[in-house]
Amino acid sequence: MNPSQRARIRAGDPATFGQLFSDHAQEVYRYVVRSTGNWSAAEDIVSLTFLEAWRLRGKLRPDGDSVRPWLLGIAVNVLRNNRRAARRHAAALVRLPPAEAMPDFADELVNRMRDSEQLAAATAALDRLRPAEREVFTLCVWSGLDYAQTAEALGVPVGTVRSRLSRARAKLRELTAEPGRPAPGPGSGQAHLGRTDTARSNQEHKR
Repeated sequence: MNPSQRARIRAGDPATFGQLFSDHAQEVYRYVVRSTGNWSAAEDIVSLTFLEAWRLRGKLRPDGDSVRPWLLGIAVNVLRNNRRAARRHAAALVRLPPAEAMPDFADELVNRMRDSEQLAAATAALDRLRPAEREVFTLCVWSGLDYAQTAEALGVPVGTVRSRLSRARAKLRELTAEPGRPAPGPGSGQAHLGRTDTARSNQEHKR
């Protein structure tokens, strides 16, 4: 993105901001879906992300290449706030009287798509990571940001991104190892989570 486009976004030009949404909404959506495992909730998070981007447009740097790190960094913060709100909501529900039993609709879920099951498995594995490690992994591996872009998105040093990603990969190798078999080595892929050797080579190439 050239400086004039960044300047128009910072100035609040509706047409330029609309183009920003058209260019990047799907990418933000994919990132949020993979982070939450929830398609419908992801739509709300994307809307909140771009509303927040509009509110914070004046903080966009006047120079630079892609605005992806800026947008995905906003999405990370929206997800953090959403998780905190969900925990508060869950705690409030615990204090309510028991609700009436609802009909069992389990039979309607039998034909769920396979990718839904894979996404759920991936999300369950990612939930075992620390939040900081999960954020780095999803930005680097799933959204394809390099170390510097991820550092920009999260507001942390590049060295911190490297160490968090290394810890995340090690933990995910253990979590996704098949029962009865040793955990995959450093060059192995991860079940449902994408090929880490490919992600690693991409990162090394972008150093």
